[in-house]
Amino acid sequence: MSNQLTDPFGREIEYVRLSVTDRCDLRCHYCMPKGFNDFEEPEDWLSFDEIARVIRAFGELGTRRIRLTGGEPLVRKNLTDLIGQLASLPGIEDLSLSTNATRLAQHASALRRAGISRINASLDTLRADRFKAITQGKLEKVIHGLMTAKQAGFAPIKINMVVMKDINDDEVEDMVEFCLKHDFTLRFIETMPVGDTGRAASDQFISLQTVQQRLEQRYELLPGMMPGGGPARYVQVAGTELRIGFITPMSQHFCETCNRVRLAADGTLYMCLGQDNKYELRPLLRSGISDDELKQHIIKAVNLKPERHEFNEKPGQVIRFMSMTGG
Repeated sequence: MSNQLTDPFGREIEYVRLSVTDRCDLRCHYCMPKGFNDFEEPEDWLSFDEIARVIRAFGELGTRRIRLTGGEPLVRKNLTDLIGQLASLPGIEDLSLSTNATRLAQHASALRRAGISRINASLDTLRADRFKAITQGKLEKVIHGLMTAKQAGFAPIKINMVVMKDINDDEVEDMVEFCLKHDFTLRFIETMPVGDTGRAASDQFISLQTVQQRLEQRYELLPGMMPGGGPARYVQVAGTELRIGFITPMSQHFCETCNRVRLAADGTLYMCLGQDNKYELRPLLRSGISDDELKQHIIKAVNLKPERHEFNEKPGQVIRFMSMTGG
């Protein structure tokens, strides 16, 4: 089936990041304010049937990849029921999950049986005290979740590390060694000024170009590739299977190849993480529109996708928190 979702700048939209909840059981300071509890009410979330209907429409329009996110997606009850629905939809070829891994030990096997093929896990530090300071959570639960997912047969498991100046940038090499040991893929991510929390962390920004230069002093890095629809630029550590990705929205933005939109838990489509272009689907779904009308609205939404973000020029432009948008 050909892709019918092309934005005004010629980019085919073949990837939807699907947030199933805005709630999270951690409080990473760059994502959500400490003590924040102003979440959407569950009745404002799209139901599983509504989500499946929207994703079916995306699939019929040519979208191939779906990544479930949050908040923390495993907070949503009976999530495997939704995954089973999505896995059966025609056109959807790749179902993956982003998680903080705190609940992964309980759910890994069920997720794999339901149809999740790949997992991305957030892990910013390997030090328990530092993990507590960054997230308010327990590192051992995350490590246990990762090892359980590995035993369940997930591969690749990608570790996402947000590199922060004077917070965890001294652990870059440690994280490489950790991923070498456990056959994980590693991805470094630059901090972004999304919401007040992201802007408050702006003094922690460090360019990943400097991180790569550091790694080149210790490892031989070769050009690398990884399957997936994301924006990372990969290298491979010579003599190993380890691939390291660099996600650089600030220092080397990748807007010209952006192939994704985000569907928030409340049914809002966001066309860009760094802009406020959005399209409300929930009222339309609950007003009784037809499937054909739904597809026309999705096409209209994609036509609102901007050419690029303006994080550098207008860092105060996006006021919503990252957890509200979907990671």
